[in-house]
Amino acid sequence: MSSPTGPASGLPVRMPRPRQPGRHRRPEPLAAPEGAPALVLAVPGTPSVATRSLAEEVVSIARSELPGLDARIGYVEGDDAEFPTLQSVLAYAADERTARYEQARAAGVEVQEPDGPVAVVVPLLAGPDSALLRQVRQAVMDSRVAAELTDVLGPHPLLAEALHVRLSEAGLARADRARLFTVATAADGIILASVGGEEAVQAAGITGMLLAARLAVPVMAAALDQEGSIASVAEQLRSSGSQQLALAPYLIGPEIDPGLVAEAAKEAGCSAAEPLGAYPAIGKLALAKYTTALGIAPQQPQGAPVH
Repeated sequence: MSSPTGPASGLPVRMPRPRQPGRHRRPEPLAAPEGAPALVLAVPGTPSVATRSLAEEVVSIARSELPGLDARIGYVEGDDAEFPTLQSVLAYAADERTARYEQARAAGVEVQEPDGPVAVVVPLLAGPDSALLRQVRQAVMDSRVAAELTDVLGPHPLLAEALHVRLSEAGLARADRARLFTVATAADGIILASVGGEEAVQAAGITGMLLAARLAVPVMAAALDQEGSIASVAEQLRSSGSQQLALAPYLIGPEIDPGLVAEAAKEAGCSAAEPLGAYPAIGKLALAKYTTALGIAPQQPQGAPVH
């Protein structure tokens, strides 16, 4: 039986764990501020069931990283039936915020009139694609909602990690250079395939340098949407000594026709890994864009160390 001051004699007393001092102290868990704008994931390309599943997994990862996050999905080419358009998602978020304010006022609660952005729109794109970004920007303007549009997710070390994992899953790279085993089909040259023209190729090249450091093989970026770009880069790699090439899509997935990657691999005469998809880094980077836009993130997520 317990006394008013604690458990009865003989029972263990659970003491609170002291906070660990110094720079190795565990950070306090971050939660979304009350009334914070929604994170709206802008999904490009033609919507599909697979696209929706991918987008839902990305926002699920973001929610798990930031409790209380209001995360929604808007499709750039949606139909407002099965796949809500970006415009309608933004308009609905604005209507909801106004309704909450009016309900609070009607209940006699003293609340400030909402201001600032209704949402932070994060394009589901690994690299810059001016045509797709123009569509996203136009949709935000058409919604007539105060929303902030962030940059695309890359370049970032976490995307190099994701590319490494996708290549290893396809048997085209070692999962870890430190482990002493061989992969018979491991590539000795990587074509990093992007969409969005020359700007996208240059941006992909930055992540490509990080991937090259992880794999210790040459990596060159090429454009899926520029005729001859993939074949030209494949020839450059072979002429510099690479014999077994692999194609790594620097893409999340929804932004292109799935057949383009297979065609590019055939053109280069090599095997291809899967697109980045809903790799956990994608959700973390989407959240980082959101929190940085709101000024509630002290730092970007860190990439895993190179092995």
